Order: sequence, then C-alpha cells, then structure tokens
Amino acid sequence: MQKYNLGYICQPSANVKKSIAILGSTGSIGTQALEVIASHPEKFSVEVLTSNSNADLLIEQSILLQPNAVVIADEKKYHQVKTALEKFPIKVFAGDAALSQVMEMETIDMVLTAVVGFAGLKPTLAAINAGKQIALANKETLVVAGELVTALAKEKAVNIYPVDSEHSAIFQCLAGEWNNPIEKIYLTASGGPFRGKDKAFLTTVKKEQALKHPNWDMGAKITIDSASMMNKGLEMIEAKWLFHLTPDQIDVIIHPQSIIHSIVQFRDGSMKAQMGLPDMKLPIQYALGYPDRLKSTFPRFDFANYSSLTFEKPDSTTFRNLALSIVALQKGGNLPCILNAANEIAVAAFLKDQIGFLEMSDLIEECMSAIKFIEHPTLEDYIHTDHETRIKAKEWIEKKLTVIR
Repeated sequence: MQKYNLGYICQPSANVKKSIAILGSTGSIGTQALEVIASHPEKFSVEVLTSNSNADLLIEQSILLQPNAVVIADEKKYHQVKTALEKFPIKVFAGDAALSQVMEMETIDMVLTAVVGFAGLKPTLAAINAGKQIALANKETLVVAGELVTALAKEKAVNIYPVDSEHSAIFQCLAGEWNNPIEKIYLTASGGPFRGKDKAFLTTVKKEQALKHPNWDMGAKITIDSASMMNKGLEMIEAKWLFHLTPDQIDVIIHPQSIIHSIVQFRDGSMKAQMGLPDMKLPIQYALGYPDRLKSTFPRFDFANYSSLTFEKPDSTTFRNLALSIVALQKGGNLPCILNAANEIAVAAFLKDQIGFLEMSDLIEECMSAIKFIEHPTLEDYIHTDHETRIKAKEWIEKKLTVIR
C-alpha cells in the first residue's frame, strides 16, 4: 500500500550493502552524509560523488573514497578534476547533463539528493526514472514540481525518504501508522536568529547576523532561508507532497530549543513527536539505513539539561516569506516554482549586500504577481517559469541598484 507519497514498496533487505550516489557531496548535507557512511562501512559504499564547483573538495573526497564516478557540474573545472584523478580508476564527467546521466548507472542503489535549489530537480527525476531509491534533502525538488515528482515515483515504485529533520520526524512518527489518517502535522521552527524581532530591527540587519543560526550548522542559503522563515514555508509545500496532505493539515509552530523536530496529530486527537538534539546526521542516517535504526555515537538528549521546552505562534506579518509561501501552498500550480526561483535570486542578492533583509520578501512578492500563473504545469512549464522568474528578479535588483547609484 502507498498511502503516503514516500513509497514503502519492496522494502530493502537489512542485510544488503547499499551503493550510494551523493548529488552535492561537497555541501553541508553531503559532507555529513559521508561521515555517516564512513561510520557504517558494512552498510554503505560510495558509488558516485558530485559537486557544483568545489573541485578541490571533490578531488579530496574522491581520492579518499574511490567512487566509481564523479561529476563536476562546472565544466570549467573538468580539467582540474580529471588531471587530479587520472591515476585512479575513477570516471570523471562534467556538466549539468552528466549529473542526470550518471544517475542511470546500474550499480547505484540509492541517491542522496543534497544539492541546493532548482538544480536538484532534473537529476532527481532522472534517478527516479531509473528506479533508484531517493533520500531527499533538496526540498526545492518537491516545492517546484511536487505533483510531477511524486507521480513519477509512484509509477516507478521508488521510495522517497525525507532527510530534512522536520520531514524525517514526521516520517518516523508515522511508523506503524500507515493505516491511520493524519489530522494535522506541526512543523517546528527554531525561529532563527531574529525570533521576536520587529520590522524596524530587520530593516538594518546584515548577512553576518543572518548567518548565525542559534541551533543548526547549515549552508549559507538554507541558513538565510531559516532566518527569513522561507525555509519553513518551503517545508510546508514539501510536506504536502510527501505526506499527501491538504494545506489546512499543515501548520508551523516556533520551538526555540529545536528538540522536538515535528509532530503528527491523528484523528483521535493523540499526538506523536520525534525528539533529539539538533544534528542533521541523525535524519541522514535514518534515511540511508531505513528500515533499520543504525547504532550511532551522536550526542544524546538529556532532560536534565532542559528545564523547559517552549512553543510560540510564528509571526507571518513580520516574516512575510512564510505568508507568501502559504499563498503558494494554497494556490499550487507553478506559483511555488515562482516563489522558489525568486527566493534563490533574493538570497544570493542579500548575501552580496545588494538588497536588504526585508527586501527579499518585496522581490518575491513582485515576481509572484508578475509571472503568469499555470494551474497544471508540465516539466517544460516549470523550467520556463523558473527561467522567466530569475530574469524578472534580476531586473528588479538591477533597477534598485541603478536608483541607488
């Protein structure tokens, strides 16, 4: 039975060693995944490593782990990687097309999609189409094209195991509950570094402040998304597709301690929560090792160290990215694709000091209003929407910068 869009078809034998491909091995999730894999050499082997442009780290990882193949998306770095690895029996490829093509290798059992942003969509679709099981850390894949991705996963009998801590928590709470309907889920959020701050304060914040997350160690893009509450909005859209939910079944609650990672409420009113210290290696390991809970040396939560766990309602008036995400969640179509593309450009501009923190929401809202809405988009529609939105967003930024000059 496939009640939720996670698969649960042909569960893997616990005794079979899994061959893993990591899309984005040099990023935060990718490097932590390699730590998990190194801790369980009897369970996992590395088959493919890929990176967007971090050739130095990709080379280092490849020499250490000896994968079958590596891909550097930035074709300008191909010669560097090829030359460095020419003494090793490692196939080297370059370019975005190669990211998708390498996913078809018969020797791959599972693909961990850990690249950031829209770039994860095509290779993830290629992996699903090739029948590979998916450990999904790239939430944008489902935000942009959730209907398309989950339909293909169902057609190909592919499991999608969530790696985001919140969705992993929901997944874990649903174990043994597949026949019991969900009444509601609560995605918890730390509130980021600016919890409780007002618009006057946020007007003047700098990237250095926004990059200081109180609980999690993440890449720059997702850290900014957390500070702006966009990350939680994207997670709401992702949850819709992962767990086959309606928008009114998905809620967000601020939990500053980040100990409860998310909650499921069932129709009888009972609730399940998954708890633990904030450490991304735990959900990574759970996804890679499912259905087993593999032994770990991760730090353990101690109730004695936490006198209280607190909860608050999110402020979607101040943090408008959350409100904009809810609009995209409710309307659907290509609007989440517009939201995501505009946000990627907005975050990049904020990190370059081109726009202010609150102006990211202004830019996203402008794009959501300006780009044509498509109720039932195809893959080509998503690709065109993403491209058109990025052009619009960059024009908005350039116009602002011109005024300043």
